[in-house]
Amino acid sequence: MKPKVYVARPIPPEVEAFLSERCEVRKWAGPGPLGYEAMKQELGDAEGLLTAGGYIDKELLECAPKLRVVSNTSVGYNNMNIPDMKARGVIGTHTPGVLDDTVADLVIGLMLAAARRIPELDRKVKDGRWPKGDDRAMFGVDVHHATLGIVGLGRIGEAIAKRAKFGFDMEILYHNRSPKPEVEERFGARYRSMDELLAESDFVVVMVPLSDKTKNLFTAEHFARMKRSAIFINASRGPVVDELALANALRDGQILAAGLDVFVKEPVEPENPLLKLDNVVTLPHIASATKATRLAMAMLGARNLAAAVHGETPPNLIPEFRES
Repeated sequence: MKPKVYVARPIPPEVEAFLSERCEVRKWAGPGPLGYEAMKQELGDAEGLLTAGGYIDKELLECAPKLRVVSNTSVGYNNMNIPDMKARGVIGTHTPGVLDDTVADLVIGLMLAAARRIPELDRKVKDGRWPKGDDRAMFGVDVHHATLGIVGLGRIGEAIAKRAKFGFDMEILYHNRSPKPEVEERFGARYRSMDELLAESDFVVVMVPLSDKTKNLFTAEHFARMKRSAIFINASRGPVVDELALANALRDGQILAAGLDVFVKEPVEPENPLLKLDNVVTLPHIASATKATRLAMAMLGARNLAAAVHGETPPNLIPEFRES
């Protein structure tokens, strides 16, 4: 008999076909996204769960006594309460690697958009506000040959560094839990303390995972240490940044601009002060959102899920579960 799995969000037909060959599949039929309370009712006797961010804790696990694996179709897994899962013998998987290049492309896009003021000037043209005569009011700043500081030099950070170094001749600085000599050799990157990186960088890109240690990693003090001409980019997780401090720094001219793909609360609330500023480029958490990449993420999540419910070691077990 096939093991039973539950799919908490729409998946491509190819992924559903793959799972159906190996598992008995039930899936959320809507309407709307599957919320926490509905998921508790839906899981039932499922042995595996395929999700993309649904919160997993003790209360939910008690509603799924046969659950053995939660497979995220994302690289992040801050939706999982790992101690609660370990206590119930439930493992977690994720999808690192398949989205690195796509996210790195988006980060470079945010850098260019914020530096050259592309969304702001696009609005001016469409609104009939193209300034005549002196065009200094439309000046941006150069990306090429500038200094890029990357906080969190994992796989995606390395992909960003590659594009910045060889595409834009940028100088690469980085701050990480530990130095990475092989990356320094490949890209001419230089390790810096956080304070040094903030003081020296023209662009600061944040690519750290969300954890208790990284929540509010960037505060008013950090923005005060940056150049007044610096541009801040966040495509990791919203809560790593104190949003009010960032808004104040942008409004008061402590830093020049920002490009954001993530927010503390998503969808972002209309009253968020960051949305009122022309020097902020805002995107709806779409760094990995291409058809090819989302298919690859969903398929890898399905492979992880199928392996686990069949008693095999999934290819992308979350590190915390490898340690147990």
